[in-house]
Amino acid sequence: AQGLAIGFRAKVFNIGAEGQFVLGAIFASAIPIWFPAATGQWIWPSMLVIGALGGALWASLTAFWRVRLNANEILVSLMLALVAAQLLNYLLLGPWKDPNGFNFPQSVMFQYDAMVPILIPGTRVNVSLLVAFAFSLAAWIFMQKSFAGYKLQVGGLAPHAAGYAGFNEGRAIWLSLLIGGFAAGLAGAAEVAGPLGQLQRSISTGYGYAAIIVAYLGGLHPVGIVFSALLMAALYIGGDNAMVSANLPVAAVRVFQGSLLLAYLVAIAFVRYRLVWRHAVHGSTS
Repeated sequence: AQGLAIGFRAKVFNIGAEGQFVLGAIFASAIPIWFPAATGQWIWPSMLVIGALGGALWASLTAFWRVRLNANEILVSLMLALVAAQLLNYLLLGPWKDPNGFNFPQSVMFQYDAMVPILIPGTRVNVSLLVAFAFSLAAWIFMQKSFAGYKLQVGGLAPHAAGYAGFNEGRAIWLSLLIGGFAAGLAGAAEVAGPLGQLQRSISTGYGYAAIIVAYLGGLHPVGIVFSALLMAALYIGGDNAMVSANLPVAAVRVFQGSLLLAYLVAIAFVRYRLVWRHAVHGSTS
């Protein structure tokens, strides 16, 4: 969400974070799959770094099409998410399939050193939480204190003024998409190296799309995004409990999440724009 928000504020709409999330998981999984006997504390940090680079690489395809060929980044990034899902299916049904996995589409279980260390014993909370907070702090510094972040915001708010000031639009598009892809890939790597411990087809659970809701609920501000992420996490957990206790389908949870975003966007529209009622008086409109 932090990575996407940077692009959204620059009016670069990366809707394909789900695909970049999947590519990050794939790139990160390559280390324990190719080197199952490797040991050492270097494995899981390397997985996070390689996963983040994989997400950025996938986002660079969208940036190339947008800058060089003037393609719409919304459509390109969204379609690439579907390609990423099929690439994941190919790997798990083919070369990366666990030979002892009873024909399930999943990889082998990762070794212990490929797992992100647990932060709170007895829970699933791991070091990825600290990575997320560190990335949030970096996003705040970048957008609020750096000249590069200022240029992105000016490009989003006043494109003509940014062009007059000599700000490069193509560079802003590349930077926005690469940051978004980097963040999504990092999240995908943390997912396979954390709670799952292997690459599965269910890795694509909609986190990339949920990040869009989180970014806008947080007002595209790094601090607001932290709180909106906690809210969405509570909704996810509550939705899981509702499906078990109240027998609700998973679609009901997603409808609620979508309704939340819709209500927020409507509220923002009323805050930013004032309604003026017009009525006819003596044949004229006033």
